[in-house]
Amino acid sequence: MYLGIDCGTQGTKVIVVDSHHKQVIGRGYAAHQLIENSDGRREQQPNWWIDALLHAFKLAIEEANISPLLIKGIGVSGQQHGLVVLDKNDTPLYNAKLWCDTETATENNALIQALGGSDRAFEKLGILCQTGYTASKISWLRKYHPQLYSQIAKIMLPHDYLNYWLTGIFATEYGDASGTGYFDVINRQWDDDIFNVIAPELDPKQVLPQLVSSDQRLGIIKKDVAQLLGLNEQVIVATGGGDNMMGAIGTGNIQQGVVTMSLGTSGTLYTYTDTPLQNLPPMIANFCSSSGGWLPLVCVMNMTSANNTIMSLFNLDINAFNQLISQAKIGADGITILPFFNGERVPDLPNAKASILGLDSTNFTQENLARAMIESASFTLCYGLNLFRQAGVNISEIRLIGGGAKSAVWRQMIADIMNVEVVCLTEGEAAALGGAIQAMWVNNEGDLVSLCRDFVHIDDSSKTSPIQENTAKYAPIYQRYLSCLTQYYSI
Repeated sequence: MYLGIDCGTQGTKVIVVDSHHKQVIGRGYAAHQLIENSDGRREQQPNWWIDALLHAFKLAIEEANISPLLIKGIGVSGQQHGLVVLDKNDTPLYNAKLWCDTETATENNALIQALGGSDRAFEKLGILCQTGYTASKISWLRKYHPQLYSQIAKIMLPHDYLNYWLTGIFATEYGDASGTGYFDVINRQWDDDIFNVIAPELDPKQVLPQLVSSDQRLGIIKKDVAQLLGLNEQVIVATGGGDNMMGAIGTGNIQQGVVTMSLGTSGTLYTYTDTPLQNLPPMIANFCSSSGGWLPLVCVMNMTSANNTIMSLFNLDINAFNQLISQAKIGADGITILPFFNGERVPDLPNAKASILGLDSTNFTQENLARAMIESASFTLCYGLNLFRQAGVNISEIRLIGGGAKSAVWRQMIADIMNVEVVCLTEGEAAALGGAIQAMWVNNEGDLVSLCRDFVHIDDSSKTSPIQENTAKYAPIYQRYLSCLTQYYSI
């Protein structure tokens, strides 16, 4: 038995995987709180993740109906980019600033200028530093909380923090490190020069975790944690990785030709390549994968989080929301929404606010607002998909994951807008499954290709092909969205 753990924005998921029968036999979930304000602050306390893990683990073991002593290995997936800083006693010095935190936009712009501008920064790192990355969060802490900054002994990412709690080993792997803003994604090493620009008083060799490749064990679980969870003391812990990297493994996206799209709190689009793609648009992040290659990726900030604003406003559950969408016509009778409730990363608009455009006395209905919101969320991902096409990535099928993938209405919309077949997988918790598969891989249960073949399965009933009539209708509506985007933000 193996555990896959996914620490996301909204909560932590734990699955129990039976490696002999090749199936998930237990699932658990526990929600997280969120600290936020209108200035773009999005934070969580790291100890909340531990509490959620404990609760979700208990639920997963109960559903699996097994003894925890049967668990052989653990793989952890975590939300990328979050900043966790510990003092010399391993106590968090400040809340974890999350991937969706845009409070550090000013610091990110200053960092890019200090590195010689966007082109020079991109040339140095292989990616363009963006506001959501870890780098500007460190600069922000240095600027506004110098006393806390001066006490930093360790800097880590959310999945590193959980691994550290599990094993006591201070390390990270290449995929998650790619989203820090001070990691060279081509040469797979920390860039000390850039880190010294960000945090000149700190020694990167002391405060940054050791880099390890994802094909090796991180270590063995600590005795006190094993006792707390009822596990045996020989449970191995894999390196784990960022949620997108683990999601790639959990969708079989470890060989060229597969494209994964996540409809979660954020929206992501990524594909595996054996070598770094050349001449990429800067908005595509050329991250390392957690399977030995690279994972060029586009991330947009507002996906199910945008839809949830309408659901909350009208007190709708997901079924009622989908019903409203179905009752409105394509294009929502002329309403266009720029859904930037949390700012935006692609396009690069960290300080943007949401806008509802095209309202009149005849189209201002719940049905149209619900449809316009989900269409706009889809358009932001279509913008990213077109960047991939411009980079020469061939897209013949999209594997959908995340909570939004469960909606048949949304699946059809994605297929129609992007004019490509979409399909879901039988196991929806792709990042947690990826963590479990990685743990099996490093524990010699099989090679990664065969493990993905055994555990990742297409849900044939979810296959959704574009309806060409709808695709034709969406073309001018997407152009209307782009026109509004250009008008308001001059991109």
